[in-house]
Amino acid sequence: MRRRAMLASGLVVAGAATLALGALAMADTKSEDAAGGTATVLYGTAPDSLDPGFGYTTQSAESTWIAYTPLLTYAHANGTAGGKLIPGLATALPKVSADGKTYTMTLRQGLKYSDGTPVKASDFGYTIQRSIKIPWGGKAFYTSNIVGASAYDKGKASSISGITADDATGKITIKLTQPYGAFGNVLAFPSSGLVPTGTPMKNLPNDPPPGVGPYKISSVVPNQSWTLTRVPEFASYNIPGIPTGSLDTINAKIESNTLTEAQQVLANQADAFDAGDTIPPSLLGRIQSEAKDRFAKITIPSTFYFFLNTKIKPFNNKLARQAVNYAVDPKAMSRLASGFLQPSCYFIPAGIVGHPTGKCTYPGPNLAKARQLVEKSGLKGTSVTVWGQQRSPRKQYVEYYASVLNSIGFKATPKIIADATYFPTIGNAATKAQTGFADWIQDFPNPADFVFLLYGPTIQPTNNQNFGNINDPSINKAYNKLSKLPAGELSGSAKAWENVDLTQAKEAYTLVYGSEQQPKFFSNKIDFNKAIFHPTYGNDYTTWTLKS
Repeated sequence: MRRRAMLASGLVVAGAATLALGALAMADTKSEDAAGGTATVLYGTAPDSLDPGFGYTTQSAESTWIAYTPLLTYAHANGTAGGKLIPGLATALPKVSADGKTYTMTLRQGLKYSDGTPVKASDFGYTIQRSIKIPWGGKAFYTSNIVGASAYDKGKASSISGITADDATGKITIKLTQPYGAFGNVLAFPSSGLVPTGTPMKNLPNDPPPGVGPYKISSVVPNQSWTLTRVPEFASYNIPGIPTGSLDTINAKIESNTLTEAQQVLANQADAFDAGDTIPPSLLGRIQSEAKDRFAKITIPSTFYFFLNTKIKPFNNKLARQAVNYAVDPKAMSRLASGFLQPSCYFIPAGIVGHPTGKCTYPGPNLAKARQLVEKSGLKGTSVTVWGQQRSPRKQYVEYYASVLNSIGFKATPKIIADATYFPTIGNAATKAQTGFADWIQDFPNPADFVFLLYGPTIQPTNNQNFGNINDPSINKAYNKLSKLPAGELSGSAKAWENVDLTQAKEAYTLVYGSEQQPKFFSNKIDFNKAIFHPTYGNDYTTWTLKS
């Protein structure tokens, strides 16, 4: 996810063959201190949408995760324990057939949406259909795996044949076209969080549909603010492992200036800094000294990169792609990020099975070599538009990158646009974006979640996540095989996943420069030690309590 998918650094994935809960260091289901109260959180950029069927960014998922509980969800825990799957609206983890192609679950009884509408088992199928039609940026997780989902997506069927549900018993059955080891994680996406049948088949960013969760989203002011309000009835469902929340209200506000954002939290005028933003260098020293008891750097496996559109000039040329990989200095990028970026050059990040440990394919920076490759490509002087977001340091990343492109022979111009519209814009085929900023913070701790972005069948005309339009037969073949492996076989596939990453590096399909550390930074009003920083969803508002 850019939706964050924030990465858990652990390697445990609930696979097709083994979906075990295990021992978890997680939050209590009910807060010990149900003190109520209100907190204000700041975001550097607005969510792409607060509709779970469309939202796919950090800022969206942090709210939709606790407002739209799926059949399966994640433990509310820090670190690797937060990567464990637990039952959400399902009574138990799914029963998986011996061939890994059939998942069976039962919906909990007596559930109601936040507007009081009873929840039905058949709402699950409708929810998946809606996320496909809107379309959600990760819809290929459904269309590539669920029987009949592709036909539905193409308008050849009126429903998804591979999903059946019995409203009387609550039984839900999902049939897959082939085994997919991380399908349990797909069921845990907020986009899989149930909404009522009949919810409009369109993105509802300003009036999100009812959901089932400890909080509900309301009072959305586009690009300005929204509110999370505690749903008291949720506690009566007694779902193990899901906190019912302590705070009555969480007010989210957009503050695009990261310096102002950080200053307000430091001065206790707001209660949390956006985990997806970077602390400004000018303020970092003060925060580390004056607020050291309410600030921490949380390391997350993630991939920050520049996409290179392999279908249009100049990056449909391998020599041009190799040139920029030689030219950009990851250490310079880290300096722009105030040290919140660990330099790296491989797409599968450290902490995830399959991360290559050898030297970079294109050691550098080597500007002389880069200039030679540009000359050899015959593309010297080609105009290049470099797309980027407004917020720091992403704007600075793009400006530096554009300057490097100019220094090696291209005519590069940065094109900085509003953060909220950035990914939908570059993900629209009509934009014909040549290159620009991209990042991925895991949806789930599995190399398949990263290689998914390099997988040809994921390319779509709108809301595309494969920005480089990469469609390499060898990568596609390997992904098709390796993504079927259940959790118990994941570690044994490390070398095969590594070879996939080495292939993409050799072909220079992307320009990877680092992995991110994220700030956990609060006001002195919030109990810092009790608050969980989830490896996938960041600040876990259900675990926030006010200091007594």
